[in-house]
Amino acid sequence: MCGIAGFNGGFSLGALKRMGERISHRGPDDSGFFHAPEHRVGLAHRRLSIIDLSPTGSQPMKDASGQVVIIFNGEIYNFRELRAELVSAGFVFRGHSDTEVLLNLYLLCGEEMLQRLNGVFAFAVWDGRVRSLFVARDGLGVKPLYYAKTDTGVVFASELKALLVNPEVKREIDPNAVLMHLTYLWCPAPSTILKGVKKLPPGHAMQIRDGEIQRQWKFYELPYNQAIVDISAKEAASQVEQAVRTAVERQMVADVPVGAFLSGGLDSSAVVAFAKQAQPDVRLQCFTIGFTDGVDEGFAEDLPYAKKVSEHLGVDLHTIYVGAEMADQLETMIYHLDEPLADPAPLNALFICKLAREHGIKVLLSGAGGDDIFSGYRRHYALQKEQYWNWLPHWGRHLLAGGAGLLPTGRPSLRRLRKAFEYADLDKDERLASYFYWGQPARLESLLSDNYRQEINGWRVSEPLIEALHNVPDHTDPLNRMLFLESKFFLPDHNLNYTDKMSMAVGVEVRVPLLDPDLVALAARLPVGYKQHGREGKWIFKKAMEKYLPREVIYRPKTGFGAPLRSWLHSENKLKPLMMDVLSKNAITRRGIFDSKSVESLIEEDAKGRVDATYTIFSMMCIELWCRKFLDEDVV
Repeated sequence: MCGIAGFNGGFSLGALKRMGERISHRGPDDSGFFHAPEHRVGLAHRRLSIIDLSPTGSQPMKDASGQVVIIFNGEIYNFRELRAELVSAGFVFRGHSDTEVLLNLYLLCGEEMLQRLNGVFAFAVWDGRVRSLFVARDGLGVKPLYYAKTDTGVVFASELKALLVNPEVKREIDPNAVLMHLTYLWCPAPSTILKGVKKLPPGHAMQIRDGEIQRQWKFYELPYNQAIVDISAKEAASQVEQAVRTAVERQMVADVPVGAFLSGGLDSSAVVAFAKQAQPDVRLQCFTIGFTDGVDEGFAEDLPYAKKVSEHLGVDLHTIYVGAEMADQLETMIYHLDEPLADPAPLNALFICKLAREHGIKVLLSGAGGDDIFSGYRRHYALQKEQYWNWLPHWGRHLLAGGAGLLPTGRPSLRRLRKAFEYADLDKDERLASYFYWGQPARLESLLSDNYRQEINGWRVSEPLIEALHNVPDHTDPLNRMLFLESKFFLPDHNLNYTDKMSMAVGVEVRVPLLDPDLVALAARLPVGYKQHGREGKWIFKKAMEKYLPREVIYRPKTGFGAPLRSWLHSENKLKPLMMDVLSKNAITRRGIFDSKSVESLIEEDAKGRVDATYTIFSMMCIELWCRKFLDEDVV
């Protein structure tokens, strides 16, 4: 797991080295460069050594002829099987890394190699034989990849900040992206906050030649076009158990010790249970977080459950305790995230990964993805309950939506009820997209300046999600359509994005066994009633784990991986002073993104409890802080 950067065009070796230096935190163990000015190509690599710690695993890596060069960020979990095939085909290996397997697989299969990979990756292959760059990103988007097309050529990197060392990359804010950040708290790929920078979508590849993107194509789609299998609950639970076990065992491969996150929830606990079984003679090191200020805002505390699981499974649990001082790391969080994601949860990941690194652990297993493939969010239950009212005519649903808008927001239960019915009058896919909203798009758009509203000019914030749903058959159950959106956008553009950036900020690799492609495919073809079973989310996963974990852990209350943001934002000794600074009239007028009167009105309504605008306010704060860090400061 590393960091990559490169270009094809008229950029200099100095620019290449600056790009590599900008992501040096991703690879503290080694660095390397490849520069062929005659072909106007450059590749930079920062290495976090996990597999084959010797120099034979260093990158950029060339083939025997020296004409084909690869840089790679990620892990290929089936590299040993692929290596055996390649040896049988006559390939000779110098080392034992999965990078060398990738390089030789490209020599054998070319672009078709992508169909053979089980792993997470973002890589680039320069093929001097055809003077072309081949760039790809894994199907679930576990590994990030940003790129920009400029007048000088194309640049790409694991992190957006590396692109900005090149003055050719324009720093113009995208108003549509601002509205998406306000609405979702994250920005759907391929967009970023900057017009000139894009994210290569998950499961996509592109060919770059002569400083131009010749073509871009999709090689993987989420498997929601499969037929639902007719299978008993007992057999389904057995298949889930075996698939999770196999995925965890697959991702234990490393030449360094492997640890794990352990929140005490089902997902991380299941991963830890099978990791412990995979290495019974090794004392598994697990890591979690505790809050000195306690937990509120409708969430249950994780730590007691994490302790119970660690005792039950016989693993070591290391805890980092934090309080309001987390808020002091907000600007650091935004810098490493590259994007103004308005969620304090990345701070949790940052502190936990830092603790793991202090204990000598460079690889952590995570339970990320369980909610997204097996149905674990409250919005999934709310969607299932639509059957009791979505038959109403439009006028009836309109009345329902209007009534929901009158509900107070002071209590978590009322906030959730309001959110469940607030968009009841929308139709089909529009209503499906609305489950990801953190505010009414029309109200959020009113927060923008006149110039930004004019540029948006009627564009609907739901468009990226609606367009993506065209890839799912119309007859697909609404829950599976929502799970498709979870894995298509929410996972890579939010959860996986911050997990990667926060862990790599301190030189730790995070693996996500529950997003193994075989497991994802299995979950997609199971009956929806096995996923959301009445009020019980992830029902079949829970049944599969009953013989491994305590029932009070499996069936514990749902919690979030966050922080008490609402209390922080209203407290004079926490985030309120920062809010008053970054969202002051002068700051807003100077930036030109938001309308100061509308922002002032929203802050006042939130303070008086008339609306719950916590995350909208926090999103605006993150956007302004992002601008200060990446537009105002000299990050070059």
